[in-house]
Amino acid sequence: MSGGRREVRGSAFGGGRPVVTLGLGRRPIADLYHFLLTSRWRVLLPVIAAAYVVANALFALAYLALGDAIEHARPESFADAFFFSVQTMATVGYGNLWPRTTAANLLATAEMITGGMGLALMTGLVFAKFARPTARVLFSDVAVVRKWEGVPSLMIRMANARSSNIVEVHVGVMLLRSERAREGDEVRRVHDLRLVRSQSAIFNLTWTAVHPIDEHSPLHGADAAALVAGDAVIIVALTGYDENLASTIHARHTYNADQVLFGRRLKDVLGIGPAGERTVDYGRFHETEPEE
Repeated sequence: MSGGRREVRGSAFGGGRPVVTLGLGRRPIADLYHFLLTSRWRVLLPVIAAAYVVANALFALAYLALGDAIEHARPESFADAFFFSVQTMATVGYGNLWPRTTAANLLATAEMITGGMGLALMTGLVFAKFARPTARVLFSDVAVVRKWEGVPSLMIRMANARSSNIVEVHVGVMLLRSERAREGDEVRRVHDLRLVRSQSAIFNLTWTAVHPIDEHSPLHGADAAALVAGDAVIIVALTGYDENLASTIHARHTYNADQVLFGRRLKDVLGIGPAGERTVDYGRFHETEPEE
C-alpha cells in the first residue's frame, strides 16, 4: 500500500480514540501553513524560535566556509559568525562586524532577502492567529437522558462564556454508531437528531438542546449498554454570528457513549439574585443529579 501512516487523535468517528490513516500520501510542505495556523501558541512559538536559530546557524556555517569574510570577526569563530548572521537577518547592523569580501556581501544579500521573506510570513501567520474568530462556548461535560414533557429526551447544555451576544445561532446534533447493513457489513452510520429547538435569535446565557426520544428517534429503545456496544458518539455543532467580532463563529463538542448518563438530570444553574437580577451559577454547570 502506497502512502504514509498518519494518526489523527480525538477523531469523532473513532469514538474519541486515535484514528490511523493508511495509504494517504504525506505533504508536509503543503500542509505546513495549516499546521502552524492550527497549532497552539506553546507549540508555535518554540517552532518559530527553533527555525530562526537553525536558519542563522546555517548562514553562520556558510560565512565560515568563505574563510576570513567578516571584518573584525575572530578567525573561525562560530559565535561571531552566528551573531553577525543575526544582525544581518534582522537588518540591525551594529557596525562592529561587516562583510569584507564580494562573496560575503552576496551571501549577506541572500540572507537579508531570506530574513525579509521569513519576517513577512511570520507576521502574516501571527496576525492570522490573532484575527481568526474563535468561540468560547461551554458545553456540559456529560449529556443526560431524562423525562422531559413526558417523553424520554436527550439533553445537552451549552453556554456562551463571553459577554458578547451571538445571534442567528443554529445547533445541530448527530449520532454516530456502528450498525449492521442488511448484507451483514458493519458500517458507521450518521443519524441527525431532531431538536425541539435548533435555532435561536440570540445566545447570551445558557441553552439546553433537547432531542425527544420517541418512536422516530434513532435512540428509541437504546440504553447505556446499547450505546457502548455500538461505539456510539454524539456530536454537537453550533454556528452563529458574533456581534463584537463581526464574524461567524463555530463550536463543536463530542460525547462518547460513557458520557451519556441515563436517569439523571442537569442541575439548574439559573436563578434570581437579591436585587431581582438574573444569575447563572457556572459552578454547577457540569453537575447532575438523579432524576426525580
